[in-house]
Amino acid sequence: MGEVHLRVGDDERLARAAWSRISEPGDPQAGTTISVLGAVGALRWLESSARHPDRLPRRQQACVERWAPRLEGLEPERDLERFAKLGGRVIVPGDPEWPVGLADLGAAVPHALWVRGAHQLPGGENARSAVAIVGSRASTRYGEGVAREFGFGLAEEGFPVISGGAYGIDAAAHRGALAASGAGTIAVLAGGADRLYPAGNEEMLRRVIEEGAIVAELGPGSAPTRHRFLARNRLIAALGTVVVVVEAGHRSGALSTANHAVEIMRTIGAVPGPITSVASGGCHRLLREQKAVCVTSTQDILELVGPIGSVEEAPEPACAPGLLDGLEPLASQVFDALPARAGAEVTSLVRTSGLSATEVLHGLATLHTLGRVRRVGERWARVTS
Repeated sequence: MGEVHLRVGDDERLARAAWSRISEPGDPQAGTTISVLGAVGALRWLESSARHPDRLPRRQQACVERWAPRLEGLEPERDLERFAKLGGRVIVPGDPEWPVGLADLGAAVPHALWVRGAHQLPGGENARSAVAIVGSRASTRYGEGVAREFGFGLAEEGFPVISGGAYGIDAAAHRGALAASGAGTIAVLAGGADRLYPAGNEEMLRRVIEEGAIVAELGPGSAPTRHRFLARNRLIAALGTVVVVVEAGHRSGALSTANHAVEIMRTIGAVPGPITSVASGGCHRLLREQKAVCVTSTQDILELVGPIGSVEEAPEPACAPGLLDGLEPLASQVFDALPARAGAEVTSLVRTSGLSATEVLHGLATLHTLGRVRRVGERWARVTS
């Protein structure tokens, strides 16, 4: 390979833009090199080392062999110019918008983020916490309905919704948030932010750009691959304060996001489904292994997002009063012993209830005061409304 000289000067942003093309997402060796030398210094080291890789220790030599071929044709300045024409921006560590939660990824932290959309990324200065909603592409109508409901409810409450822009649960969560008048939604892509993938969701992703943001760690033009989808999941986990898995099969990529969330100490919620549903098998596994909290409503998620006491407790769901509701134990036992329709004498109630005659009479007196029983001769009967 001939000598390559990148024109980045001392511009850390340009150098990081270059590294977003040089190394694959989540490459810990690249992250460590940049953390020690800085992006500019690491780039200069790579350019120098590419000339004599045989002089390096074996581990560093393997890294140079991976990275050096991508130096040729690299033009980070042109990448930034073209991306700016799409209305995009590149943010790097130290920028006010840089999400501080990404630091939890350690050496796998992205070098830069390519962003389209006016919405500020969650986790930056003055930005509110966000919730990631993920799940299977092969979703069910049940799962999509839940994801839409959660996306809408969270956005209405002012919490940005993060997902991966894919078919199924991701798309349902984004669409739910887009229907709200609140905080919007953010799609984290596995390829370049100039390529709205998958094509079937292009219209939705354009709306996400208008009302939220799309994010990528790879430079423009980069193609999404299976490895990059899996690596992308760590960003979804790190950008969210809480990760909610709506539906996931036993081999679903959503479980990859959940595992990343466990590693970086994020709270995980899982939605239960029918025990016969393959689409919910991964969620049930998370619950069984106690990696996730069971969530069945937006309110459940809000309680996970904020500190204890910061979210109003949800009211109990409305339900018809029970027959014995509001009765003290003795009166309840006597009332339960009364026939549903016919009356009964005290001696009969003693045998049926297992109480003494004195206890039965005391219970009947209480029930009579409450208007729950009436006396008909020697018998006592329930008062039916």
